[in-house]
Parts: sequence; C-alpha cells; structure tokens
Amino acid sequence: MGEQTTVKFPQEVIDEYAALGVDLPALFSAGTLGNRMGVRIVEAAAERVVGTMPVEGNTQPYGLLHGGASAVLAETLGSVGSMLHGGSSKIAVGVDLNCTHHRGVRSGQVTGVATPVHRGRSTATYEIVITDEQDRRVCTARLTCLLRDVRPQDADHVPGTAG
Repeated sequence: MGEQTTVKFPQEVIDEYAALGVDLPALFSAGTLGNRMGVRIVEAAAERVVGTMPVEGNTQPYGLLHGGASAVLAETLGSVGSMLHGGSSKIAVGVDLNCTHHRGVRSGQVTGVATPVHRGRSTATYEIVITDEQDRRVCTARLTCLLRDVRPQDADHVPGTAG
C-alpha cells in the first residue's frame, strides 16, 4: 500500500490499539490486493477515510480505470472506516457493495473519500465518493459491513498482531 507512516489516525485510536500490541498501520492497510493496485490510505478515522489509487495498472482493455478497481478502493476505505467505528473488539466484514460508475478515467490517480451513512452496533454503512484529479466524480459507492466480535483465532489472520 505504500508509505503507511503517512496515514493520519486519531490519537485515541492509536493509543487503543497500541495498548493491545497491535501495529495499527499494518492492521488498516489495503492488504495484498490493495498493495498490488497501489492503494494508499492517507487519512483514517471513523468519520472519514481518504485514500488514493493510480489509474495506471488498474485499467480494463479500453484503457479506462477498471470498475473493479474502483470497487476495491471503495471497499478498502469503507472497511477501514467500519473497523475504526467498531473498535478493537470488532471485525468488519463486507456484506454489500454497490458501485455506480459516472465517468471514465485514463490516467493520473483517483481519490476516494468514505463517510458514514450509518454507524450502529452490528453494522456500519459508508458512502465512498471517488474523484479524478480534476475533482470530477468517477464513482459513487456504498458499503455495508457486519461488525462481529473478535474471536481468539482471528489473531492468526490479522496483520500487526502477536497471534
């Protein structure tokens, strides 16, 4: 995902995860797929998550940004927001993703901004707006995540934990 050290987290969130011995930037990364696609999270809080992704390398055969690439960016940002909302005792699992593609992009980078629509005890829903370098809307997405309790065996699959 690039430089994790540039991600801005609220201090209380950093403190909560540090107390558990969790590497917060590793936990809230774009994962293997996001790394391959160049997704970079630049700001992360339950109220707003911002990330970028290059168009180059993420295009379909006609040279346009692939709709699936927009979906990966959207789900990554919405999932990070959901995880931050749920806190260290919950894991966010995507259960519904809807993407509407508004315009094609051939170069540069796109920026996604995820903001909450609903933040409950068992689900969180985020709207993700993806724009091009001219701030034109490329895609609007909505992600709903189930917030489930962390189980002991989850530590084996979560980066940045001692599991």
